[in-house]
Amino acid sequence: MTVINSRIENKLNKEISALLKQSNIAKFNIKLKRQISYEDFLTDKMLIIAAIRTGIPYSLFDLIQDYTPFTENDWANFLDISTKSLQRYKSADKYHFKPIHSEKIIEMAEVTKIGLDVFGSTEKLKLWLNTPNFALGNLKPIELLKDSYGKELVISELTRISHGIFV
Repeated sequence: MTVINSRIENKLNKEISALLKQSNIAKFNIKLKRQISYEDFLTDKMLIIAAIRTGIPYSLFDLIQDYTPFTENDWANFLDISTKSLQRYKSADKYHFKPIHSEKIIEMAEVTKIGLDVFGSTEKLKLWLNTPNFALGNLKPIELLKDSYGKELVISELTRISHGIFV
């Protein structure tokens, strides 16, 4: 079970609901029967696609940033933008990230969710992400998160750990 601060979880749930209301999810033949939670959202690929195409608002990114173990420099690296640009986005009213950045934001949220499920705390996940890993070519898992292939390797390793398979 993922350990999320309930205050952040409530805010994430509200932001996801607001995003899905403004996105054109009807185009994807999605009918929301109930309010979608952040965790539900991360498991529904069609909702994720709708959110990516709509663009993640900075307000949601800010909450995801609080939820993840990543620093502002990590985020700038993942998104391939400067920290100064991130600061400008923060001050821009109603800013939405481009789809390519929105996809990366959601990917890092997915890695965080899986990592928290495996390790149970942000601190333990952060330690694992920043420790060289033999199964990942002695690279730190965080070094692989810049591209989707590296992200898949990290998720695969987290899955093996959760099943007790150590290479």
